[in-house]
Amino acid sequence: MLDGVDSKDQGGASARVRSGAPPTLADHFVTCSKLGRYLTLPKSRRFVISDDVTGQTRMRTDAIAIASICSRDALVAQAAMLPLGRAALASRARKRAQYEELFDLIERQALDADVKTTAQGLLEEDFAEARIRALQADIGAFVSPARMRYRAFLEVVGELVKGRVSSGYFLDEFADFTKAVAGRLDFGIYSFCLDRLFALARIPMKVKKMLVAEILVYPPLIRRELLSNLLTNAQAGPGLIDFSRQVMHLNLSKTDVLEIELLEAVKNQRITMGEIETRFAQNAES
Repeated sequence: MLDGVDSKDQGGASARVRSGAPPTLADHFVTCSKLGRYLTLPKSRRFVISDDVTGQTRMRTDAIAIASICSRDALVAQAAMLPLGRAALASRARKRAQYEELFDLIERQALDADVKTTAQGLLEEDFAEARIRALQADIGAFVSPARMRYRAFLEVVGELVKGRVSSGYFLDEFADFTKAVAGRLDFGIYSFCLDRLFALARIPMKVKKMLVAEILVYPPLIRRELLSNLLTNAQAGPGLIDFSRQVMHLNLSKTDVLEIELLEAVKNQRITMGEIETRFAQNAES
């Protein structure tokens, strides 16, 4: 057990919730994973980003461990290996054995193949400090160009708001930005960027509608998160939200629309993720 992480029973999260015990952040992450979601912060619209697991105010070890296994954002999952590796390196013999067990679990169960490889490497090299520093350098080299591209794109957004670039130029820049940062920028940062674009009153409605059309062809998981965010974004305005609902029903399957609307209900706190999980379990049993 490492700060609440039971390396043999990740199902313990659901058991604690059913018993009436208040869910922990790790429990919340497990529920997100069961629903096929990116990890979020409880009672917040914000997705977890790599800074949350590596920063000065980072999460408890149990939540970081679950993030390394369950996160569908590969950057978050990989970044989580840094504090876990450092904690293992600094631990005494008894605790070291528990970390070895945890890393063995990560190697077997992580969603991301690179995280599996990282866990294996850290185990094989006994959490060597040089290995951890190399991992940190690799992550920095991978992420830094994407964040620089993000800042450059924000400058183009500013130019659009000031009327200094055309809608066509902006949409081309958005497409290039998305292509350049796909898989290299935290999903939470990308999502926040889109939320702000939909909320800014000075961005032309036709641009916002074309951005919605772009999202429609994204992979289902990403599309579900981004469109449900839009539908719950009060600053987007009823016109854009109504348009989004119309194009969803015209272009997506009934199942895809239902999943988006269920997630919208979660984000508007009309239903909890736990209630959806219960419904899924009941359907599976029937």
